[in-house]
Amino acid sequence: MFTVLSIAGSDSIGGAGIQADIKTLSALGVYAMTAVTAVTAQNSMGIQAVFPVPSEIVAAQIDSVCGDIHPDAVKIGVICDEECVRVIADKIRQYSLKNVVVDTVFSASVGTVFQTSHTILAAQKELYPLAAVLTPNIPEAELLAKMRIIRKEDCQQAAKCIAEKYNCSVFVTGGHTCDETADDVLFDLQCFHWFSAERITNPDTHGTGCTVSSAIAGYLAQGFDLSKAVCCAKHFVTGAIADKLKIGHGRGPLNHLFMVYPSK
Repeated sequence: MFTVLSIAGSDSIGGAGIQADIKTLSALGVYAMTAVTAVTAQNSMGIQAVFPVPSEIVAAQIDSVCGDIHPDAVKIGVICDEECVRVIADKIRQYSLKNVVVDTVFSASVGTVFQTSHTILAAQKELYPLAAVLTPNIPEAELLAKMRIIRKEDCQQAAKCIAEKYNCSVFVTGGHTCDETADDVLFDLQCFHWFSAERITNPDTHGTGCTVSSAIAGYLAQGFDLSKAVCCAKHFVTGAIADKLKIGHGRGPLNHLFMVYPSK
């Protein structure tokens, strides 16, 4: 049984964060373990409250997991403060954790800000250089590369800029564009890999970023090379969106279990 440790925030509606990671990894046949960095009160209509978990408790969770079951991969999501960033980076080094996938989530799709500028700077200094791959969406890639992204060539330039800055691979997801296809690009420090899929008309995409990053971690844990892991993760997310779960009164979640329990 391959294992993945998800270090991320909790989502009470179960569509993103830790809950999305557990569902995704379970669907892929991978054993999911967790270290919760924040507890949120949220639903499909928005985020009502966020409580950051103290860094010493985050550290204790990671110690408990790694002291018993060494993960084959790690997915990192929401981190709310600088000290927690440093603690997580220290634990990655302490336990020589590999296949670290960092979802560079700065804010929720509904606008709630998770990371201050100081936290982002700490992550850039301490955490990103330890990653195997970063998974920014276009707004996040624009911030990290300090440039506007309009065309595919811009995506490539941003991915290369970020990768060379932090010496890790970068996967820029293109869901925020208005193109007819959903095109994402991976730069692995050597060459570009493009992944394209039909753009699905479905407003219920809550948790997409969490899902793709945890799926990449799940496939890396199973021994897939990065390009294949990204390709399979994109295929998984596309299927979860295409299922059109339709649950909740706002922007609903994906169906992470579409392969086993399709909504139709």
